[in-house]
Amino acid sequence: MSSLGRRRFLSSAALGGAAVVGATAFGSVAPEQALASPSLELDPALPDPNFAEGRISAITGSMLMVTGSDRTLHRIHVTDGTSLWKLRPTTFDAIKVGDGLYARGLKLDDGTLAADSVWVNIVNLTAHITAMERDVLHLDHHGDRVVGHVVAGTTAAVYNDTPAVSDLSLLQVGKHVQVIGAWRPDTNEVDIATVFAAA
Repeated sequence: MSSLGRRRFLSSAALGGAAVVGATAFGSVAPEQALASPSLELDPALPDPNFAEGRISAITGSMLMVTGSDRTLHRIHVTDGTSLWKLRPTTFDAIKVGDGLYARGLKLDDGTLAADSVWVNIVNLTAHITAMERDVLHLDHHGDRVVGHVVAGTTAAVYNDTPAVSDLSLLQVGKHVQVIGAWRPDTNEVDIATVFAAA
């Protein structure tokens, strides 16, 4: 199958279609803790002014120029206090032109978004395992093939709501899983942060 387009991939896979909320710093293997229900009521007919999503088109100093999936242009200011995640907590220099992102912060008077949190290339997939190799899970996500890469020292599994472990031996072909990870732009591949499964 050819690589999935960015918009189609993100619209079907990123965050399970939900918005990113909150500015919680991420743990080493549990970014999903920051994906909570909104703490404030918003008019569903209006865009959230404190949230931005899209793909980075340019980086100027500490400013990210982002083109949203609806073609809206965002200017996102990253500060020393911004929580950054790209498969794991990271630094500004790990962010690249072409990356997708979700950002939450505060819209300033000049129209920029001062980011509290930026999630780079994050995806939340529900899938079933179609095949397994030593460091790869082949996944079917609603009919689309996704290649999930196991990252040494980062990838963890959560079985039946138990604490995360590095042991993936209980994963089985044919079983349903939820995968939090980082999309490899312009591909159908993700690096796996956490995989949730029943043991």
